[in-house]
Amino acid sequence: MSLIRVLINGSKGRMGQESIKAVSADAELDLVAQTDLSDNLAQIIEQSKAQVVLDFTTAAVAMEVSASIIQSGARPVIGTSGLLPEQVAELKKLCKEQNIGGVIAPNFAIGAVLMMKYSQDAARYFPQAEVIELHHNGKLDAPSGTAIKTANLIAEARDSVPQKIAEKEILPGARGANAEEIRIHSIRLPGLVAHQEVLFGGQSQTLTIRHDSTHRDSFMPGVCLACKKVMDLNELVYGLEHLL
Repeated sequence: MSLIRVLINGSKGRMGQESIKAVSADAELDLVAQTDLSDNLAQIIEQSKAQVVLDFTTAAVAMEVSASIIQSGARPVIGTSGLLPEQVAELKKLCKEQNIGGVIAPNFAIGAVLMMKYSQDAARYFPQAEVIELHHNGKLDAPSGTAIKTANLIAEARDSVPQKIAEKEILPGARGANAEEIRIHSIRLPGLVAHQEVLFGGQSQTLTIRHDSTHRDSFMPGVCLACKKVMDLNELVYGLEHLL
């Protein structure tokens, strides 16, 4: 069986560096090129004959980069967060036009995917929930893509929206961001990598579901899985859970 030809874009970043090690060590993958923002991505995709482009650049260029990958005929595996719902919809349309698969993953950690699934399950019984996401202080976007997706899954699963209560913020933003009537609180501190707690409240009880990534290598099994599974897709999917 021939190896899957992978190009890593954003290779100089921390996730890019971890991905280089993981892809290079995987017996089913062939690392054919490494690029960064200053490179001509479309040209290098063509020269390297890359089948999959793994992107870990920045939110500011995520849409442009993703579209360029698809238009070049390679399959995108996007780990860059910050894409808006309408941008994801546009990328799905581009993949459909090219009849190729793609993956956008807010989180490549398999444990984080399970955390989102269990949160969705719990929401049927605990409709009142809040999300606390904690990341290193180099993460620019807030809230995280994982937190937003978690809130969306909870909102889809619960039978009713909890009744609003009167609140008064002494300091604006004290109650966090509001996504689907679910509050999201973002923390950025040195010493953290990627962590999330989902807190559910019910009658005389609470439930907490938490996931912690203590090193970036926790994302690598999911990264390699996505690079392989994307070859079997003919559409773009949002979330690693579609590959499990």
